[in-house]
Amino acid sequence: MYLTRINSFQSRLAVAMSNVNQNPERLLAIPVKKSDPVDLYRPLRKFVATKYSESDAQKVESILETLNNCRRDMVERGDLSLPMQRDCLIHYFKCLCMVDPLFTAISSDADADPIIFVWYDAFFSEHENGVSSQRNSIQLEKAAVIFNLGAICSQIGASCDRTTSLGRHLAMDAFNAAANFFYKLWTVFAKDVSATLDLSLLFAKSLHRLCSAQASELNLQQRLHHNNTNDDASSVSFKSVSQNYRAVSVMMLRNLPATEHILSFDRTWITHLSQKLTFFQVEARQRKSSILPKSTQPVVISLVSPLDDDAESVTEKLVRAACNCNLADSWTGQLEQQLRIPFIDLFLSEYSPFKIMDGGKLVAYPWDMPPPYPTNLAFLSSSSSSHILAFPLKKCEPLDLYESLRNYFVLKYSESVAKRVEGLLQMLNKLRGEMQRDDIPLPVRRDCLIRYFKCLCMIQPLFPMTSSPNPPIFVWYNAFNPQEVSSQHNIYLEMASVLFNLGALCTHIALSSDLTTNQGHRIAIDALNDASYWFLLLNSVTMSASATVDLSKNCSDMLREIISAEIADLNCLPHSRYDRSSFPGYPVSSLYRKAYDLLTVGPLAENLVQSSIPQYLESKITSHHVKTAPTDVSEQFLLRYCKYNSLLPEECQPLCLDLLSEAGPVMIKDGNLVANLRGSDVAMEEMSLPETTVTLP
Repeated sequence: MYLTRINSFQSRLAVAMSNVNQNPERLLAIPVKKSDPVDLYRPLRKFVATKYSESDAQKVESILETLNNCRRDMVERGDLSLPMQRDCLIHYFKCLCMVDPLFTAISSDADADPIIFVWYDAFFSEHENGVSSQRNSIQLEKAAVIFNLGAICSQIGASCDRTTSLGRHLAMDAFNAAANFFYKLWTVFAKDVSATLDLSLLFAKSLHRLCSAQASELNLQQRLHHNNTNDDASSVSFKSVSQNYRAVSVMMLRNLPATEHILSFDRTWITHLSQKLTFFQVEARQRKSSILPKSTQPVVISLVSPLDDDAESVTEKLVRAACNCNLADSWTGQLEQQLRIPFIDLFLSEYSPFKIMDGGKLVAYPWDMPPPYPTNLAFLSSSSSSHILAFPLKKCEPLDLYESLRNYFVLKYSESVAKRVEGLLQMLNKLRGEMQRDDIPLPVRRDCLIRYFKCLCMIQPLFPMTSSPNPPIFVWYNAFNPQEVSSQHNIYLEMASVLFNLGALCTHIALSSDLTTNQGHRIAIDALNDASYWFLLLNSVTMSASATVDLSKNCSDMLREIISAEIADLNCLPHSRYDRSSFPGYPVSSLYRKAYDLLTVGPLAENLVQSSIPQYLESKITSHHVKTAPTDVSEQFLLRYCKYNSLLPEECQPLCLDLLSEAGPVMIKDGNLVANLRGSDVAMEEMSLPETTVTLP
């Protein structure tokens, strides 16, 4: 039935588009803006050395070099694939945000060497206003980069093989990412820029609508392909797509300057948009008129299982699960994700290309250098602090996930399908064993837990394994009361336990930080912020897992209150440089009191009475606040990194597109799903695997 529906849709669209010789499968890709080369390193380094000191210039030298190299590759290299161009642009944008304060200072310094940014209109560079040349305008540079990120994502979407379910999913995610980049351009970056027409608010909004329309069309095709849309919902979906195309038409086709701009680039765009609008409007009306009253609607039984017994469907479902792994968007809301800044990665993660080294020196590794990156663990010490309580980690029983999952694929599908996902299963099993090791550095273990959790997201749709004679049994012990144990086939128990351990592990990192130094103090606060984030995600996952009390919402809420109090406590230390405006007039002792009140309510009181938490909370009384401002240029770079990192939230960088990048542990390469286990050269060398591939259809 679903093949009939999708084929019927495609045939009617083909007939409609053939009237004007249009390709019904065509998706419009946005062209990128071109720019003239410019040297950023020399004038910026000279300015830092003059304005601050030579020592400061040496601290940020790596950032400036990488900034300059990224821009050169972005402008001059024509051999980069679309995913590589996306990687380069994102890396450049992050560097650009870090140096933002330098351009503000240069603009008011008459003696500083000027930096001239020249950008050409993406659609009509020969127009009399087709070029914008501005002095020291980082606003123009950022807007142009965001434009090009949206354009590259649209080109990725248009180039995907949409004859496969996986290709349609990649294309849909790419156009959604493009739409979000153009939304950021429209609402943030183009507001204070006076440049070419393609960077105007109206045009940015039009491109946002266009990419949204094409993403919604792909989503509709995917739903029809999987038979996930009944007649009523189908009518609404066609109407939604038609409304998106109507919004594009109103802005692009009824605005004379915009229409002339598009005509000068590609005259077929106008006809294409008009024809798409007409088709979806007619289709929506026809489907609405054909809907029977609910009382007379026949019962339709789908003969297609949620996971088809073919390799394409299996692979696409695993990839789709990985792409939906962004829990912050789906469970806790986009706002929380935008506010989260994984600043601790700058210090300790082997997978962050930006690093803070000894003496506050900043390092930015090249955008095309794959992880792992050298990491300095000297910021951690063996000393402990009375300001921080490290939560115990949950323990589990060993489990061979590889055998049980592989057998499941063999029994449910075939030996050939099992071989195609073998590399992923091997990596999953290795990561599970690694995450329980106590002999590896805390940051490496944190990276391992994060990667294992992402792998769990990929296999989550396989559960519950009702057709398997021997599904895996996850056994986890209560972190505060090891005599209490939970044993389940439920994968959400595994996911919740991993999130708990991520939060707990971050408190151990905070405890091991050297609070006598500015860098150690910063790491401690950032590690606690990271811990709070993982416990927040735990609240959502634990709803699907009935387990021990340490995984309950009451417990995670109490632990987050303790962390909030500890962050405020650390901010009271004399050398703190953090903004404590989030605790205005709120004594730290009151924050600890909130945590203590949660501790003494319900089952938590019985389970945690023997732990050190009650005594710890009773002893915490602090009330002073100190606030100082950043004093050196590297500090300003870091604060700008934090501020602007939230401007590229996860919806602009879907994990699905990261599967096209060569920097990840799992990627799509030459039509294959490649699983490659990487890690610390020291801590993880025992678990290194040869690269294995999963052939995609």
